[in-house]
Amino acid sequence: MHKYRPFLIIALVLAVAIIGGILLLRSSRKQSFANPIPSPEAISKKQAISAQAVVTLEEFGDYQCPPCGELHPTLKQLKKDLGPNLNFVFRNLPLTTIHKNSLVAAQAAEAARMQNRFWEMHDLLYENQELWGDDVNPRTIFLKWAADLGLDMTRFAQDLDGKQVKLRIDADQEAAAELGINGTPTVLVNGRQLRPEVTNAEGIRAAIQYVTSPKSSPRP
Repeated sequence: MHKYRPFLIIALVLAVAIIGGILLLRSSRKQSFANPIPSPEAISKKQAISAQAVVTLEEFGDYQCPPCGELHPTLKQLKKDLGPNLNFVFRNLPLTTIHKNSLVAAQAAEAARMQNRFWEMHDLLYENQELWGDDVNPRTIFLKWAADLGLDMTRFAQDLDGKQVKLRIDADQEAAAELGINGTPTVLVNGRQLRPEVTNAEGIRAAIQYVTSPKSSPRP
């Protein structure tokens, strides 16, 4: 029995090493940004958003999309609550086959961006969907809002159909295509795409808590 003891010890050490390696591999996979965000129920309510963390939240949206309009207050409140800790990036994905005015709405927002009034126009578009969504000529409404925002109206009218605005919208659509995104709203938190069923107030906050928790980031 004694002469077999060294072999038993070696076998035991190897078994422990293999099990440890498997657990480490599983842990590293859970940290992968390619994996989907867990459901809110899987994340502890005790987790708090780190005061030092900066989270990038991207929304692929369509200004005429009703679910996007419903999600807008949640995202606007997040911007207010997190302030400089939230890098909110809106990407245009006008679904023109079902929303006839979505493209010109995106053009209006981007034309306002040219004069540093993007978020003001963005909010007006979402918060007044019923006013312009089915309008025969929504441009007249957008021009009035631009005037109310104090924009240079000659420049705004030119930018609506300008090259720079078109290039920006095209770039957003290409980014969506590369990611396989073809519906709105689609939200990504630090590059991780949320499933449709958790693209809501609770799910987005849970996702932010998850990516800012120490356990979600790989150790250096």
